[in-house]
Amino acid sequence: MGMLKISVDKIEPGMKLRKSVTKGDMVLLNEGTELTEYMIIKIRNMDIENVYIDAPSQHSIPKEEMLAQLDMRFKNVENKPYMNLLKKLVREHIEVLYE
Repeated sequence: MGMLKISVDKIEPGMKLRKSVTKGDMVLLNEGTELTEYMIIKIRNMDIENVYIDAPSQHSIPKEEMLAQLDMRFKNVENKPYMNLLKKLVREHIEVLYE
């Protein structure tokens, strides 16, 4: 089972949390909790933007290959600071996808 970061506007009853929902240092809902309509309303009212839910693994390409492709695509623009920033952001996104 994989993990998906999702906006609280898109969560639905029955989804299961992959990571605990926290506000500051306080844990509001534990990992593994199946969301109900009531819980979703409470999460939205607490100004929480995203949660991590269980999701089927959708990775047809191994992480290492995905990162190698990223390096290859940015190979010709390595001397451009903004492109390096973009590459860094995409790399971080790939890392999160494969957690």
